[in-house]
Amino acid sequence: MRSLPYVTGAAALLLLTVAATPASAAGDPGFTIEDPRITESSGLAASRAHPGVYWTHNDQDEPRVFAIDSRTGRTVATVTLRGVGKPRDMEAISVGPDGRVYVGDIGDNLNGSWSHVWIYAFPEPESLQDTTVNATQYTVKYANGPRDAEAMMVHPKTGRVYIASKKRDGGALYEGPETLTASGVNTFRRIADVPWVTDGAFSPDGKELVLRSYFSARGYQWRNGGLGSDHGVEAPFQGQSESVSFSADGGALMFGTEGERSEVERVGLDRGEGGSSSKTKSSAAGGGGDTEERSALTYGVLVLAAGAALVLGFKRLMRRG
Repeated sequence: MRSLPYVTGAAALLLLTVAATPASAAGDPGFTIEDPRITESSGLAASRAHPGVYWTHNDQDEPRVFAIDSRTGRTVATVTLRGVGKPRDMEAISVGPDGRVYVGDIGDNLNGSWSHVWIYAFPEPESLQDTTVNATQYTVKYANGPRDAEAMMVHPKTGRVYIASKKRDGGALYEGPETLTASGVNTFRRIADVPWVTDGAFSPDGKELVLRSYFSARGYQWRNGGLGSDHGVEAPFQGQSESVSFSADGGALMFGTEGERSEVERVGLDRGEGGSSSKTKSSAAGGGGDTEERSALTYGVLVLAAGAALVLGFKRLMRRG
C-alpha cells in the first residue's frame, strides 16, 4: 500500500503562512515617507546596492539625498554631497550602471532663465548610514537654449544621461554626451518630442522609458538610443505628481508625490509582447490592487485546500495503522 505524504504541524503552518502572504509581498511595497524633513520629494530612484531602498530628495534644499526603506517608509541614510555648489532646484535622481547616484539640479521655474544647470554624481554607499561624500558636479547646457526640466534618466546599460523638458504644450527629450565631463560644458541635444513631463525612468533592462506627468504616464520602447512605439501606463492620481521609478527587479513602477508624509504608490506591471508594461495597482500601504488580491486569494484557497487534504489523509492513514 502506498502511503500518503507525511505532513507535520510545521509544514501545515508553513502552508498557512504562504497562503496568508499577499502577492504584492514578492516585490517592493508602496510606502509613506515618514521623515519630516522630506516635504518636497521631487525624484525617486531604486537603489542598485541595497534591495528595497529608494533614493529621494527635496527640490529646493541643501546638497543632500535620503535613502528610504520601502518596508517601513523610514530614512535609513542621509547623504550630504561635498564639492558641489548650492543647489537651485533639484528635480530628479537616477542610479547609473557605474554604481553612482545622479542628481539633476535641472529645475528652472522662471521658464528657462538659467544659462546652465547642473548634475551631481556620487558613488552609491556600500553601507547605509548618515555620511558626507565627495560628489562630482557637471555643468549642463541645451543646444537650443535654456529649458525648464524635471526629468533626468540614466540609461542602465550605456550610462548615457537624458533629460526631458517640461512645457505645457509639450516638451522634448534631450541626449547628453556619451560621457559627461567635469572640466567643461556638457551640451544636451534634442532628439524627440515628448508630452509635458514631471519625471521619467528607464526599466532595469533598458528596453523601456516611462515618462509621467501630473495626470498620466506613457511608456516608450527604447530602440537604438531613441524612442520607439508608445503605450499608456496606469498611473495613480496624486496631489502633486512628481516622481517615478521602476522597482529594482522591473516588476513594478513606483509613483511619488510631494508633501509631508507623501505616499509612494506601487503599480505592478504585466509584461506583454515586446516587454511593454501594463497595469495592476497596489496601494501605498503595501496592499494589493483588485487583480493582485484576487490572485492571492485564489492561491491561498488552493494551498489551504491542498494542506487540508494532506492532513486528513495522514489522519486516516494513522487510524488504519
